Parts: sequence; C-alpha cells; structure tokens
Amino acid sequence: MKNLEAKFRLPDLDRARRRAEAIGYRFECVLIQRDTFFHVARGKLKLREEGENASLIYYAREESRDDLALSTYEIVAVSDGPKMRSILADALGILAEVRKHRTLMMRDNVRLHLDRVKGLGDFGEIEAVIAPGRDPEESRGAVNELLAALGIAPDALIGVSYFEMLSRD
Repeated sequence: MKNLEAKFRLPDLDRARRRAEAIGYRFECVLIQRDTFFHVARGKLKLREEGENASLIYYAREESRDDLALSTYEIVAVSDGPKMRSILADALGILAEVRKHRTLMMRDNVRLHLDRVKGLGDFGEIEAVIAPGRDPEESRGAVNELLAALGIAPDALIGVSYFEMLSRD
C-alpha cells in the first residue's frame, strides 16, 4: 500500500475540524493510540495499540521534492499486542514511544488525523491512500485543497515523524 501524506502543527483542533467538515470531511471516530517504534535496519517498524486492538506497521518514506511524503506501508493485525510488544522489545529494542489522542475524519480516499500528541502538542496529518496501480499525483489536489481549507502554508509542513520530533526535544 502507498499513501501521500502531510504533517503540520495546528493551533486549534476544533477549528480545524469545522473547516474540514465545511469541505465534506466526516467524523469517523476517536482513537487513543500508543505507537511503539523498534530498531530496524531500514524504514520504520511500529506496534500500534488501540485499546484491545493492535497492529504491526512497517513503512518507508520515499525521497520527495517537497514535504508531501510518499510512503509505502504494510499492516498486519496482531492478536496479543502486549506480548508482541514484549517480544519485539527483547529482539529489536525500543526506539521510541508515542502516545496520542486522534480524531479521524474521512472524505473519499483521504484521511485527516487531528492529533493531540503527548509531549508535543496538537497536529494534523493528512493521508491520501493510493490504490494499487494509481498515480499518487492524482491525490495531490485533494491534499492541497484540505491544506488550504485548514490554512496551512507549504512551508509549515513537517517532514519527520512524531517520534523523531520527540527525540529532538
């Protein structure tokens, strides 16, 4: 799977939600997530735990000409998140942990995450899911439309993950 993504700080999550709703995004759910990142040779490997559910996610970001990143990813459901976390911690070592409160909104193939990240603050993430065989550039217009509706300038985009931001502080 692939997605085209953008990340940015948000001064007001409620205002961002209203602006997204005004252009057709709909509320899906609220998620409480713990992402545990592990040491790997290439890309990023994380275990995402959401209550009783867990998924192992491997992804790699391709070099981009701007801060809209194209990522390739694979997701596998995990039946025992705590046990998987323990095994991976022993085998690979924990790189970082990110805890967040996420509001998920959707329109077509585009997901908007309104995130409150512990230790960092409030952010937005846009992920346009790219269907197999489709050109990622086909989704750039939808991503740019949402960025404009939220009042996010191109130079405000952040090209690193939350755990990389946490490690800088």
